[in-house]
Amino acid sequence: MPGLLRGVARTAVIAGTATSVSNRVSRRQAQRWGAQDQYAEPAYEEPPPPAPAAPVAPAADPIQQLKDLAALKEQGILTDDEFAVQKAKILNS
Repeated sequence: MPGLLRGVARTAVIAGTATSVSNRVSRRQAQRWGAQDQYAEPAYEEPPPPAPAAPVAPAADPIQQLKDLAALKEQGILTDDEFAVQKAKILNS
């Protein structure tokens, strides 16, 4: 049993050392590449194509708008005054 524990401990030490060395090498390489990128010429990037134009909403049907408004008034969502104001906006547009 002591031989087994010694073997496991040795493996753990070796693996830990290998991980530490690997991380150190990776950090050093990243620093070197970062330093090289500072002096590199910026790459030319083509500007993205313009976004497509938004589709134009169809003109609202005033009759349907008035029906919707009347339904809101019947449900008690709009008062008589609010209904009159919205109705005038629809009819004047």
